[in-house]
Amino acid sequence: MRSRTVRPIKNRGQDKKSRKKGSPRLGDTQPMRAVGQRESSSSLSDTKPMRPVSIRSGYESYQRAIDRRRQVIRTPKPVPEYSPRRQAAGPESVRRTGDMGHTGQRRQAARPARTPKRTGLAAVIAKSRSRAAVKEQYFDFDLLMVIVFLMCFGLVMLYSTSAYEAQADFGNDMYYFSKQALIAAAGVAGMFIVSKIDYHFYGAFAFEIYIFSIFLMALVQTPLGVTVNGARRWIGLPGNMTVQPAEITKIAVILFISYELCRLGKKAYTMEGIIRVFVLGAVASGGVLFLTDNLSTAIIVMAITCILIFVIHPKTKPFLAVIGVGVVVAAIGIAVLAVTAENSDNFRLQRIISWLNPEATMDDGSYQVMQGLYAIGSGGFFGKGLGNSTQKLGVIPEAQNDMILVVICEELGVFGAILILILFGLLLYRLMFIAKNAPDLYGSLIATGIFAHIALQVILNIAVVTGLLPTTGITLPFISYGGTAILFLMAEMGIALGISRRIRLEGE
Repeated sequence: MRSRTVRPIKNRGQDKKSRKKGSPRLGDTQPMRAVGQRESSSSLSDTKPMRPVSIRSGYESYQRAIDRRRQVIRTPKPVPEYSPRRQAAGPESVRRTGDMGHTGQRRQAARPARTPKRTGLAAVIAKSRSRAAVKEQYFDFDLLMVIVFLMCFGLVMLYSTSAYEAQADFGNDMYYFSKQALIAAAGVAGMFIVSKIDYHFYGAFAFEIYIFSIFLMALVQTPLGVTVNGARRWIGLPGNMTVQPAEITKIAVILFISYELCRLGKKAYTMEGIIRVFVLGAVASGGVLFLTDNLSTAIIVMAITCILIFVIHPKTKPFLAVIGVGVVVAAIGIAVLAVTAENSDNFRLQRIISWLNPEATMDDGSYQVMQGLYAIGSGGFFGKGLGNSTQKLGVIPEAQNDMILVVICEELGVFGAILILILFGLLLYRLMFIAKNAPDLYGSLIATGIFAHIALQVILNIAVVTGLLPTTGITLPFISYGGTAILFLMAEMGIALGISRRIRLEGE
């Protein structure tokens, strides 16, 4: 017979007492606990150490967040109503997929015609062709050609512009040229490396890149910051090298704002979504302005954010209204400043006053701009010839930076300026082509952000040189002297070429 364990009968009072104590009372006939088994207690001791948080679980949660970001950045681009794919499919083909016919039977999709099976030499040829088609990959060689031409042209004009000052200041006429050439070579190598990396990798870590750029700008205010010509905008590196964090912020904003717009989806069309993205761009722009004291780059960062919001939003009229109101407010503000800020000590206000009345301040505030206009006028249509500029001989200070275009106009004339504009137009056209044919929304927005960055910088530099805007210090991309700017411009071009590698060829 099976043995039974008999438990003693407990009264209700005993049961209540045992519940209050929190531990059950063992009866005489209950089996004994096995040796080595610990007694469980319902209450923790005050001196018992807490269970440590698992590092592995934190890493796994972070990995899950990265995986979610990778899903977000592969959001397909919205297909417009006039798209050839939608027209070819028909208006009712998407809605009525799987509809029932008149006989009550489900319609079946048309099956593709069977190709005859090939044998022998025909099969080998067909197999080799299919392998070649798989290996075939698009690459924008037109964009690469324009970049190389701009870089080479920029190096030639940089040497022509800076040779006199380099010889006078450093005893070496190739001082600026040699440094720029080395950085350009490193930038080209980095561009090809970046183009090989899938751009979705950057999207998965876009938030970290964004935070890192703000952290680098904060380091400018520490003892690591370097002051050049009264401006504290650089971080000192070993080997007497410097890096400008504001240039990193431009790429970080392009990558992160594009990710946020993909993550928000249709919420980006709402006022709440627009404000969220606008605030993220404003934080980066404010960091550039207040941490590195760089107003021109802060304007570019904020403008890139606004352009990305404008591109993704389906409506245009609200943005046009905002632009109109902004122009009116800016005009009123400039008119007020022209009357009230003449005796101000703020150098930015003095630049505006000099811009409004350049002849009155040509010995001080508008000296550089006026000398630049003289150089452009003296060059004529075909210029004085390469190396024959006179304004670069100490008249225009540091002409190799943001005023290099005036030396180009003096030596190569208006013809040289038109040639540069054509090259930048081809560059922007190829970026627009990549943005239009990118395989997903994230790639399209990144290419659009790079397009906006290059276009804004070229337009603002030309406007400053010709006196249409106050002096801001914005350099001409690929041509002006500047190591950090060249490196990160080439990184942007590498990302654009990487997006072009993902473009699907027709028939795939």
